Amino acid sequence: MKLSPRQRVLPALIACLLSAGAAHAADETSSFSVSGFATLGLVKTNTDLAQYAITGQVRGADTDVSAEVDSKLGVQFGAKLNSTFSGTVQLLSKHNGKGNFTPGVEWAFVKAQLAPSVSVRLGRMGAPFFAISDFRAVGFANTTLRPAPDVYGQVPVSHFDGADVSYQANLGVGTLTVQGFGGKSSDTVEGTDVDLKKLYGINATLETDSGLTLRFGHASGKLTVKSASLATLVATLRATPFASVGNQIDANEKKASFTGVGLTWDEGDWLVNTEYTQRRTDTYVPDTNGWYLTVGRRFGSWTPYATVSQVKSVSNNVNNTITPVTPQLAQLKAVVDGTLASQHLAQKTVAVGTRWDFYRNFAFKAQVERLRPTGDAFFVRVQPGFASRTVNVYSIAVDTVF
Repeated sequence: MKLSPRQRVLPALIACLLSAGAAHAADETSSFSVSGFATLGLVKTNTDLAQYAITGQVRGADTDVSAEVDSKLGVQFGAKLNSTFSGTVQLLSKHNGKGNFTPGVEWAFVKAQLAPSVSVRLGRMGAPFFAISDFRAVGFANTTLRPAPDVYGQVPVSHFDGADVSYQANLGVGTLTVQGFGGKSSDTVEGTDVDLKKLYGINATLETDSGLTLRFGHASGKLTVKSASLATLVATLRATPFASVGNQIDANEKKASFTGVGLTWDEGDWLVNTEYTQRRTDTYVPDTNGWYLTVGRRFGSWTPYATVSQVKSVSNNVNNTITPVTPQLAQLKAVVDGTLASQHLAQKTVAVGTRWDFYRNFAFKAQVERLRPTGDAFFVRVQPGFASRTVNVYSIAVDTVF
């Protein structure tokens, strides 16, 4: 049986980590660790006209309770070879874009600490598009039940293959971390493969001694959507006088970028998290702006919180100039309009919830959201009559780390 590149690389990485652990007796600076995290979540809504899902998932929750939307299990292997070199492998099982829970390699990298303030990583790492990219899947590490979909749903990929370099400096008021990265990424979104090649970007984070954290990030790459139906539509348009419409829709190595700024304040009993983001592309995937604001207050083991958020399309990047002078052109114009409408993102969300740390390394969360989507937004399996309907989403979850 021929092994895929992932099937060949993963055993080698795990073997390397296990070897490092076995060498602990010979080198007291080496160590091996195994840790993990898990979420068991239940979700339901007040409508059967569409299903609530995390971006990329092929199905979600309606009036029937679903355990697929938020539930996940992650296991992480770490090895410290010496004071300079270490490695990490993280396996993650969650409801993915192929409609199953097959475990995938979320992280698999080696790290070199070249100096106290400089480190280099090579391999597969968390895609650093957001403020909490490195722990967005770890429910226990987050106050809210899930990261705000109106912001985090704009980019469906969660990891990239490549390298990064990080530099830290003490500025007196706090620690500044600057990260440069480059590589490529791929994932399956609602059954469609998506590639992001020639990816590069920068992140800058300032963590102050007063509990305030500020972040700026920007990433750019070449986006490809591997859709047979989309390719057929583009080819059909290019065979008409309206080829320019097909060129605008074409999603083959088109420029895409994502920019975000964030602020976190966590000092004492109060916490505040907010981010503002912009997605821009040169294809039919629309340009979007998104933001959220979360405010929470700790009362012992309880942390009630509230979140407001919004995402909106600012441009669909396609000027549909098709003139419906014949039935065929009228049908083609309708297909283009339908394609653009399926990508439109516009939604406002108000959420309230609470976190209860009821036991060591265990947290229970309950959250109620009121969503006002325009069109399909992030919903899947949408039926006629759903558009612009207000939806209530009810969620509970138990998070743990081990």
